[in-house]
Amino acid sequence: MWFISLLVLIFILGIIILVHEFGHFIWAKIFKVHIYEFSIGMGPIIFTHKGKDKIAYNLRAIPIGGFVSMAGEVYEDDEKIPKKSFMCNKPWWQRIIILVAGVFNNFVLALLLLFLSALIWGATISLPEVREVAEGSPMANAGIMADDKILAINGRNVSNWDTAQILLIMKSDNNEYTFKVEHSNGEVEDITVIPEVSEDENGTETKTFGVYIKTEEVHGFVASLKYAFSKFGSIVHSMALTIEGLFTGRISLQALSGPVGMYEVVDQSIGYGISYMLYLVAFLSINVGFINILPFPAFDGGRVLFLIIEKIKGSPVNSKVENICHMIGFILLIILMIYITIQDVFRFF
Repeated sequence: MWFISLLVLIFILGIIILVHEFGHFIWAKIFKVHIYEFSIGMGPIIFTHKGKDKIAYNLRAIPIGGFVSMAGEVYEDDEKIPKKSFMCNKPWWQRIIILVAGVFNNFVLALLLLFLSALIWGATISLPEVREVAEGSPMANAGIMADDKILAINGRNVSNWDTAQILLIMKSDNNEYTFKVEHSNGEVEDITVIPEVSEDENGTETKTFGVYIKTEEVHGFVASLKYAFSKFGSIVHSMALTIEGLFTGRISLQALSGPVGMYEVVDQSIGYGISYMLYLVAFLSINVGFINILPFPAFDGGRVLFLIIEKIKGSPVNSKVENICHMIGFILLIILMIYITIQDVFRFF
């Protein structure tokens, strides 16, 4: 069973990476940038094909990441290539399109999968509304009741349960969470809840609030389309809150997962059916797109940031400075990935 789960994970990552890199690739071709290589995966080459377009199409051994190698990504770096074929010599707007095309493709894939899954099998939306409160739980003791609508948590507006979950994961002063709720009689009230906190053998904390949330079923073309965009927006917002929480220290690095953690999720999800697997692919595709568009060196967003700086100052950023920034960013990402992977291994085993 573990082998099947591993193959499914590799397939999922392969699809997401292929879609992302194809975005860079196709727009680079459209704008006539010289391309050396289109690779899925990292590390040693296990399969290669030289196309009629003289581009090397490679499959590499480590099924994480991929790249499109283009001439002149930062500066003119190959004397054999015509100057007009360097990416760095293309108009500013063309370079922007090439850089963001991968993220755009990931987002389109996610929207398409969310829509098709809801259209074919239907979808369930978790609402920020209380269905039931566990007797004797922190929520019940604080005065939250069935049919209450959760409007905000700790001063942050809540329009969906995805956002609420992230806000409840975030550390709070004195472990107090202030819920703005609208009771069934229309009265709006601020209620402070102190959740029960337990810790497992790995030191991972779990907060228990004791509340069950209402759900809503989605069916039909228009409803499925609305669901796709709504779910997409809520996942992106949740990711933005997660990044904020990591930087402010309100979310621990223990909340992050790498390849091992993703394997565990896939292993647990296989029995849930095709619709859930499509949702998982959509969720991971949004994650890949969102992370890549962050203005951090080595990400697509970091390269876009340098182009924006170039536009503002009216001249390119020093190529050595840019390369050093991307190299430092890449090293930091590798260190973070190693840390998260080690953390996942200890948690998994």
